[in-house]
Amino acid sequence: VGLVEMAAATAGVVEELTRVYRELPPRPAVEEVEAAAAVLASADAEEEARLADVAREEAARLREAEGVSGELLAVLREARRAAVRLRALQQRKEAAHVVELERRFKVLDGLIQRASRVVSPSGEGSSGGGGGVEMAEVVEEMDARRSDVAAAASAVGEIERGNRGVGFGLDTKAVSSLLRDGSTGSDMVDQKLSLIQVASLIESSAKRGTTELNLRGKLVDQIEWLPVSLGKLQDVTELDISENRIMALPSTVGSLRYLTKLDIHSNQLINLPDTFGELSSLIDLDLHANQLKSLPASFGNLTSLANLDLSSNQFKILPDCIGKLMNLRRLIAETNELEELPYTIGSCISLVELRLDFNQLKALPEGIGKLEKLEILTLHYNRIKGLPTTIGSLTRLRELDVSFNEVEGIPESICFATSLVKLNVSRNFADLRALPRSIGNLEMLEELDISSNQIRMLPDSFEFLAKLRVFHADETPLEVPPREVIKLGAQAVVQYVADMVASRGASQKKTEGTSFWAWFRSLFGCCKKDEELGLVPA
Repeated sequence: VGLVEMAAATAGVVEELTRVYRELPPRPAVEEVEAAAAVLASADAEEEARLADVAREEAARLREAEGVSGELLAVLREARRAAVRLRALQQRKEAAHVVELERRFKVLDGLIQRASRVVSPSGEGSSGGGGGVEMAEVVEEMDARRSDVAAAASAVGEIERGNRGVGFGLDTKAVSSLLRDGSTGSDMVDQKLSLIQVASLIESSAKRGTTELNLRGKLVDQIEWLPVSLGKLQDVTELDISENRIMALPSTVGSLRYLTKLDIHSNQLINLPDTFGELSSLIDLDLHANQLKSLPASFGNLTSLANLDLSSNQFKILPDCIGKLMNLRRLIAETNELEELPYTIGSCISLVELRLDFNQLKALPEGIGKLEKLEILTLHYNRIKGLPTTIGSLTRLRELDVSFNEVEGIPESICFATSLVKLNVSRNFADLRALPRSIGNLEMLEELDISSNQIRMLPDSFEFLAKLRVFHADETPLEVPPREVIKLGAQAVVQYVADMVASRGASQKKTEGTSFWAWFRSLFGCCKKDEELGLVPA
């Protein structure tokens, strides 16, 4: 009877231990603990880096803030510095919590192991009626809870492989939580990650050798800086951190030597680190919709870059080093404050597409004519008064848009750009009064828009635009051809000009013949009559 009671009491204690363990909060993943430790280790350095970014931004603000109270700017500076320190404190607190949680779990691990040795000292179960078996179950559950995260990480890997190019970008803790709650993979898309979770994801991704990581819109709004551990992702070839609120990248980003595609659009980036130029494999870079005003001097080292989107930033100039990007095929710099292009743009000899709409450009450099592979050039809504004569060297140019500018004249040399298919010179209002006389050389032209200008007559060579199918001349006071003809379509206009030129030619021949006989008669009429000389048919 004593043994039975002892076994029952032992089983009760084991059951209570099991209940206590099951009521514990989720245990951090190994990667999460490592990430938290890394955050704590680098917290001071990151805080200093953030404060340095604030200082640089404030220095730039001082140069531009004419008439703003110095005291007000000082208050703003101190407020931003205080905000940086407060966020750093919050992040330290979160990281310290994870580390402390793991420390206490380790204490519990030791207690469970002690209980296991007491109940089953030989490791073969207890002679006390099953307590050893139940204790073994507690130990197994402890190990299982610790391995939940690994299983969740594996599940994420499978999901990412099944959705290549999308990716959920969830850390193991988030996935483990979802799995415990019975959620499905489709719910993972809505998860937002804290700094510790991001750091944990970076650690686990680095260990797995992840090549694609998608964090688009996945970070909580409080994350304005990424952890320095980002540099551990040395196997990553594609990284998407767009649509967050990131203000700066860590200098360690330069360690991602195999990165070929980086998407950071729709963040709050103020500048790029000097190490950015070390991304020597980068081919596609999307920086649109940030707050960038300049690029680092090292940017010219990105010699593999083929596609660059700088649109919707605050650039007033582009650096001369842009000319070193000799493999650049596509440059989008729309919706900035660009006042001029560097002369070195002519060295970007691989450019196929150049979009500069919605800027403050007044002219293009002559070097633009060196872009012999250029096919698309858009300059919509600038302040351009004229095009360089070298534009005629762009023999592959298919689309040119200089609408909504102040263009006063189009150089005749443009007629050597014989590959042009689409030409838009509309809405230069009172400035543009004529088209080039040799526009007929553009025999490939299909679309022409001259709306809202002061052009009154089309040149005779217009008759050779046999492929023209779209012609707009709204609010342009054209007299030749008349408005009725324009309404009939592009080819009706071409035919009208052709008929007009032919008619004028016939009339001119007749006039020239009559003038010749009059001149001849004036020479000899004083001597003999015309009839006697037989100069005029009877």
